[in-house]
Amino acid sequence: MSILIALIPAIAWGSIGLISGKLGGNAYQQTLGMTLGAFLFGIGLFLFYRPFIDVKVLLIGLLSGIFWAVGQGNQFKAMKDMGISKAVPMSTGMQLFFNTVAGALLFHEWQTAKQISLGSVALVLLIAGASLTSLRDKNSEYNRSDDGTHFAKGLNALIISTAGYLGYTVIVKWGGFSNPISIILPQSMGMVIGGLVLAWGKEKQPWAKPTLKNILTGISWGIGNTAMFIAMSKVGLAISYSLAQTGIIISTIGSIIFLGEKKSRKELIFTIIGCLLVILGGVFLGFVQ
Repeated sequence: MSILIALIPAIAWGSIGLISGKLGGNAYQQTLGMTLGAFLFGIGLFLFYRPFIDVKVLLIGLLSGIFWAVGQGNQFKAMKDMGISKAVPMSTGMQLFFNTVAGALLFHEWQTAKQISLGSVALVLLIAGASLTSLRDKNSEYNRSDDGTHFAKGLNALIISTAGYLGYTVIVKWGGFSNPISIILPQSMGMVIGGLVLAWGKEKQPWAKPTLKNILTGISWGIGNTAMFIAMSKVGLAISYSLAQTGIIISTIGSIIFLGEKKSRKELIFTIIGCLLVILGGVFLGFVQ
């Protein structure tokens, strides 16, 4: 039963790109809708658990949520430019890589020879996996009309996205909260603030129908986030963290099957191998803890 709970984040988070892709909307509508869904979920969770929230929790939660909105908004942009099957595994690899480096350098999480060796192998696997998923087959019929401009735009968005996600996790780690549930509502409030700022302007059509539809993506994210906390208490960080990374298989393969993203045979092979390497890197990171 505990393993099934640990798999929920992979399913919930791995489905976000597919859900938002089906519901439609631009990147700003998807981000704002998702933050509203996360906020509604955060209210429900707060009413159920009644966690203690002081000024420190509130401020760090708000700032963390704003960083998250920047990360998610730009990930949606990258999905539009380069496709979900390419953007998600690259984003996952970049997030894992830089969060790991931040943990090692800022919080001194690597203390033993075992941690340094396993962590170093994990970083190599993440770089290799993200690199493979980014490879383009220039001879493919699907890329003849693309001179690489869309990919470049998507990569720039992923760099900003990774910086946002890094701030989102690092500031919570720095806060050192004993009860992670307490930060979920303030965090979701910050997410809404960030989503509103990103979607500001009539030309972005923030209050169109797709925004309301994408509330479902936020609820999916909230379910995965809560399940992760529960799984960590039952099976430990190593297993729960590692299983969560398998969600990129759902988003990558699902975008090809259900959203009709086109890839050449060579690109498909590179993408699958890259995803597996990213997952393996995540497994190694889990055992570093």
